[in-house]
Amino acid sequence: MADVADKVAYFQAITGVDDTDLVTEILSAHNWDLELAISSFTDNTNQRPRLNHQNAYDQVPTQVDQRSGLILTEQTQQPPGIVWKLVTLPFSIISGSLGIISGAVGLGFWAAGGVLSYGFGLLGISGNGRGNGEVAPVSAAVSEAAAFVAVFEREYGVIRPGFVVEGFMDALQRSRREYKLLFVYLHSPEHLDTQGFCERTLCDEAFAGFVNENFVAWGGSIRESEGFKMSNSLKASRFPFCAVVMAATNNRVALLQQIEGPKSPEEMLSVLQRVLEESSPVLVSARLEAEERRSNIRLREEQDAAYRAALEADQARERQRKEEQERLAREAAESERKLKEEEEARERAAHEAAEKKAALSRLREEKALALGAEPEKGPDVTQILVRFPSGERKGRRFLRTTKLQSLYDYVDSLGCLEDDSYTLFSNFPRVVYGQDKLSLSLEEAGLHPQASLFVEINS
Repeated sequence: MADVADKVAYFQAITGVDDTDLVTEILSAHNWDLELAISSFTDNTNQRPRLNHQNAYDQVPTQVDQRSGLILTEQTQQPPGIVWKLVTLPFSIISGSLGIISGAVGLGFWAAGGVLSYGFGLLGISGNGRGNGEVAPVSAAVSEAAAFVAVFEREYGVIRPGFVVEGFMDALQRSRREYKLLFVYLHSPEHLDTQGFCERTLCDEAFAGFVNENFVAWGGSIRESEGFKMSNSLKASRFPFCAVVMAATNNRVALLQQIEGPKSPEEMLSVLQRVLEESSPVLVSARLEAEERRSNIRLREEQDAAYRAALEADQARERQRKEEQERLAREAAESERKLKEEEEARERAAHEAAEKKAALSRLREEKALALGAEPEKGPDVTQILVRFPSGERKGRRFLRTTKLQSLYDYVDSLGCLEDDSYTLFSNFPRVVYGQDKLSLSLEEAGLHPQASLFVEINS
């Protein structure tokens, strides 16, 4: 039972039909297939035959359902083995505070020009039985509106009401946004009075200018789907047919005035001026309320923006404070690290210097020991005098067979030089005793029996 109740409630929400018994009858006729019932409900409206005489509905037998007050129209082509009734969109006449005839069209999710198909697509239901979640095109209403405007302009000229090129519901929402009433014209091309009404009234310059200045205008041909549905919804019984409507709450439409039959421009202007005057307080009130809402929204947005700005400023200051603390901490750590590295470098250098000094000291001692004892003077002994860059002089005796390498060892053992890269040479004539002569004896090098050598630091 819960599933049945859900289907009944959903069918009522989509179609606007309030009579539960009637909805139950329709769903039962379709074996409780909700998609098929809704599809048949809308598609049969589109497939109704076009009528070509003055009253498009005189040939269709109608009766009023006593339970719901809905207009019931006998369907000419019945489903196989099923007898049921096509229900037009519900339309309840109400009395408005403006003192004029008004009404409310129970549109619900109104099935006009693809709007219902679009809604079904969002719910995963397709009116054409596809049922695969594919969204039906929603531009049919716009195409019909564009075609109507093009044909009207071609037949009657450019001086006309500025019919908007969009579906009825979009035009209604446009009028709501612009705080205007919606002027509706339903065009019956075959009606005898249509051409004269269009030429003399709708295309009257004063009338067209008044409509364009004070209303949003929408027109549709009853030959097309949306125009035909609107003629059902507005209960158009005579043509030419005009109406003045406005958007109401809960997806409903308030019918402020309907004008049926041929009228002169003056008669139309008189009616429209009266409706406009009587509706003015409502429109002004709506505009003021909207402006107040926008003002409140702007105020809230400004307050929110100010709060966000203050919050962002506080957050920025907190970030800066933390970043400054982190920077100082990094700098302190970096300074401490550098001091530690410098201290370690100094200790390492001192240690290396000490090791180097110790190594040199050991090397000197080893080389001094390797030289052996200084020989006494004799014919086989060579006297060598070494002069250092500092002016200091050192002398020693060597055997004449001693190699030049021993002279370098002798100089190293003295510890008079800071640099260990040097060369020994003699003056007059200048002779350099480099690496190539280290294997020569003192006698072979021409230094016997005595010689004076200079130390030259290599660059």
